[in-house]
Amino acid sequence: MKNRFTKRLAATLALAASALLGATAWAQAKPPLKIGAYLSVTGPASYLGAGAMKTVEMYVDMINAGGGIDGRKIELYRYDDESSPPRANTLVKRMLDNDGVHVIIGGSTTGTTMSAVPLVERAGVPMLSLAGGTVIIDPVKKFVFKMNQTDAMAITRLYDHMRKRGLANVGVIAGTDAFGRACLAAAQEVAPKRGMKIVREESFNAKDTDMTAQLTNLRQAPGIQAILNCGFGEPAVIVTKNYKQLGIPLPHYGTHALASDAFVKLAGAAAEDMVMANGAILVWDQLPANNPQQGVVQAYVKAYQAKYGEVPSFFAGNAHDAMLLIREAVQRTGSVDPAKLRDAIEASSVLGVTGPFKMSPTDHVGLTATSLRIVQVKDGRWKLLE
Repeated sequence: MKNRFTKRLAATLALAASALLGATAWAQAKPPLKIGAYLSVTGPASYLGAGAMKTVEMYVDMINAGGGIDGRKIELYRYDDESSPPRANTLVKRMLDNDGVHVIIGGSTTGTTMSAVPLVERAGVPMLSLAGGTVIIDPVKKFVFKMNQTDAMAITRLYDHMRKRGLANVGVIAGTDAFGRACLAAAQEVAPKRGMKIVREESFNAKDTDMTAQLTNLRQAPGIQAILNCGFGEPAVIVTKNYKQLGIPLPHYGTHALASDAFVKLAGAAAEDMVMANGAILVWDQLPANNPQQGVVQAYVKAYQAKYGEVPSFFAGNAHDAMLLIREAVQRTGSVDPAKLRDAIEASSVLGVTGPFKMSPTDHVGLTATSLRIVQVKDGRWKLLE
């Protein structure tokens, strides 16, 4: 009887000990990192946002499968802003007020990003934008960072390339959207610094279906030697096709907003010979073997291709770098507190797909113009020029 009681007591104590250990492990589990992502998966800017969202999802899955970041699993709150700034504003409010995210990746465009800036600044939650406009980080906003080179950097590289070819007088055609306005402003500001002169400016609206009138005005402007396309999405494709239809013999330049396989596919033969500024991702296999960025880009491209069966874009690569900076920030701080993550991101110094980042309190992009490559469309493919 006593032996039976002893055995029963031992079993009860073992069960209690097991429950206690389980409760202790549960109590010690670190709370998840909540990442919000609002990107233009559909709409006119889908070629910017669709691949970026795939990249975020891919790395969240990979990180969680590997045990998380610093023992924390990631909870991803993903939203499609449909390329609409008002919708982006609504989605960011939802992420901040309902989802309780610790950090945000987005938006894909200057317009969708700027619509959210007041919200994240007020909430004190860091946001890593994948858009191009200089206005996003100039002036510096405490909680806003940018994961690609500014339009001013891209235009600086393009102007320098023009000067090497003996071109000094340029015409600019720009959209009236947020990116187009920012690109035009950058072109105007940078021109005198790089020995360039803007001879004529033309504009188009997002819903315009023909730009031959504007292009004809540029073509006929006295002394014009090259044309800079300050657009993105479908309107920029129309500009490019009209350019070809008119047989304009002047060199046609585009910013990093156009340098993607999706753009070349949509523009077709009209994109042939266009010169653009872009990151290494389009021409990573043409980089010198000793280039330190080649390994980073190659690993990302191969992982993306293996999962999705397609080549990632420059914009998708920007999302890779956003995830990289977030991971580094959580590892360094051991925290998901938004204020601590913000401080860690601001102190980031990492080599990404887009380039080497070195953030600081006065520089929330951390990239330089030299991290951009000059590329050209040749036979429907990308050729590294410099």
